[in-house]
Amino acid sequence: MFQFAVSIFLSAFLLFQVQPMIGKFILPWFGGTPAVWSTAMLFFQLFLTGGYAYAYWLVKQKNQGWIHAGLLGVTAALLLALGLGWPSPVTPSAEWKPDIGAGTPIPQLFLLLTVSVGLPYFVLAANSPLMQAWFSALFPKSSYARLYSLSNIGSLLGLLAYPLLIEPWLSLQAQGWTWALGFIVFAVLVGWVGVRAQGQQRPVEKTSEVDDKSEKPSFAMLALWVILGATASVFLLATTNQITQEVAVIPFLWILPLALYLLSFILAFSDGPWVQRRLYAVLFAVASLAVLYVLVNAAGLNIYIQIAAYSALLFLACMIAHGELYLLRPSSKYLTTFYLMVSVGGALGGIFVNLIAPFIFTGYWEFYLAWLVTFVILILALLPRWDKPQFRSAVLWGSSILAVFAIMAAFNPFSDALVAVRNFYGLIRVKEWQSVSGRGDGYVMIHGVTIHGTQYLAPEWRDEPTIHFARNSGLGLVLENHPKQGNGMRMGVLGLGIGMMTTYAGQGDSVRYYEINPAVVEYAEGKGGYFSFLLDSPADVSVVTDDARLALERELAEGNLQNFDVLILDTFSSDAIPAHLITKEAFAIYLQHMTPDGILIAHISNRHIDLRPVLYGLAQEFGLTGLVVDTGGEDALDSYPSRFVILSPNPQSLQIPELQARAVPLDDSYGTVRLWTDDYSNLFQIIR
Repeated sequence: MFQFAVSIFLSAFLLFQVQPMIGKFILPWFGGTPAVWSTAMLFFQLFLTGGYAYAYWLVKQKNQGWIHAGLLGVTAALLLALGLGWPSPVTPSAEWKPDIGAGTPIPQLFLLLTVSVGLPYFVLAANSPLMQAWFSALFPKSSYARLYSLSNIGSLLGLLAYPLLIEPWLSLQAQGWTWALGFIVFAVLVGWVGVRAQGQQRPVEKTSEVDDKSEKPSFAMLALWVILGATASVFLLATTNQITQEVAVIPFLWILPLALYLLSFILAFSDGPWVQRRLYAVLFAVASLAVLYVLVNAAGLNIYIQIAAYSALLFLACMIAHGELYLLRPSSKYLTTFYLMVSVGGALGGIFVNLIAPFIFTGYWEFYLAWLVTFVILILALLPRWDKPQFRSAVLWGSSILAVFAIMAAFNPFSDALVAVRNFYGLIRVKEWQSVSGRGDGYVMIHGVTIHGTQYLAPEWRDEPTIHFARNSGLGLVLENHPKQGNGMRMGVLGLGIGMMTTYAGQGDSVRYYEINPAVVEYAEGKGGYFSFLLDSPADVSVVTDDARLALERELAEGNLQNFDVLILDTFSSDAIPAHLITKEAFAIYLQHMTPDGILIAHISNRHIDLRPVLYGLAQEFGLTGLVVDTGGEDALDSYPSRFVILSPNPQSLQIPELQARAVPLDDSYGTVRLWTDDYSNLFQIIR
């Protein structure tokens, strides 16, 4: 028993260690968007299904122990071979960086994940059903449910240990080698267990399950397992999208939904008193009312209250779906079939949320779909006369399909947005905007909960900057008074928005934007006639559609130095911080693209993160002089509170009287943190 428990726990722990580790590693290569994690989740779900399918096939083979031991040996050898050419066995070298361009990066992301962690993840995914099947063969009178619960405990601990214990103390390279070492220990242990289980035959007598479930599962039962797994998966991913795109993109917030999802598995399959249909029905109804209240009053509610409401709803929904799976579990004879169908459901849920929903919904409507289907599951569970698998399966699948069409028909046409575009990088909306300054109304572009920019309709105010970029902001003070403004000033901007900063450039100046989201580029360049900052500018304006850092690296390698007089980093005002744009290596690239007297402006207005200690460390590393400019919002200017850090290798460049009158030095009074590099960053140190 002990060796089975250890191997299951270790494999689950390693599974959920490698997910955040490789996610953090590849995040900079794909623009730092939260969608990278959602797509990676789809990859892991698909490979989890592949691992379960392999386990399903393997337990039917005569030499299953030796076959699996051979696969473990090949995987361990592959890890060691990759470690010879890469920084670590699971962190690819720089040659694997993708060329994103304006297309979807999903195929490149899948390729990178497959090469780096595909085979070891596949082997780890197969371990839990294999160990439980072999355990049932060796100990036919013991229940396997506790081993399944132990697997989920290992998963939860692995997930939580990464941001709390691993990431703050180990570099990515050290993490990769440590993980590979853990895999080799796992491979030796499981190979020994597999050889020991070799030749064991499954018993034909009934097991100690509560009910006699030795009859082969019907097609309806298989379909029921799939949709219950899919419902929980859709709810997990949809809730993650809902709170990270529509509420707040707090760093590592995706860990909370996934942890609750795993916790529901642990409780449901613990052979304890956790599956309580009537209790969960009442609690789910209460949580639903709470979320409805949040949806109606979101603008005035604390974000932590909103997150708590969504989290409670997710947890209860998962307890309902996973509780039904526990009650419908088969005898150990069909154990691998059960896990395969549940994982197929999880993969289908991931495919729907990542690959289908963005094309058929203009909002995150899959959240409401999963919500509705969970209510249907509850109704069917509470009505015993409808307990037949054939009926329950037909109703659930039918209601899911009907709900998709109902949502498409009822919600999409009646959005308050003039434009709603959803792609890999999130949901972009263009809405009418009511000015409070008396200058008339206009249009606003919103990405999730982040306002990208506003523009007045009145011709006399059409070129006036607003929100964080008003003329009294730190950015405005620098650009309005720059000695080269209108005289050949070269300005680079990371993050396009609606191109509002172009208003500070005059005839003879040039502005080069770097923007990863093609939908943002289209509307900033005039699609629909909503925004015209780029079209109206007398400056020479160009837009590079790519990840800013990758594009700058490429230009540097080609010898195409930009010689920016001003470089603006406008990628940190959202709560989703692309950490790869604020590391030592990133700043080394920026400074090579700047003139010796150049000024770097970082917009760091943020509700949850204070980047001043990080920027202070970078300023110290590169010998930069730094200033901080905080500005309160003024209704008369339609401006928002803002914070800008102004840096330059030449202190004289910052001797602008208007700037000096409003600025304070960037120093260690804001705190100090370890220097951020591509190999190390820790967002928890700067969350406030």
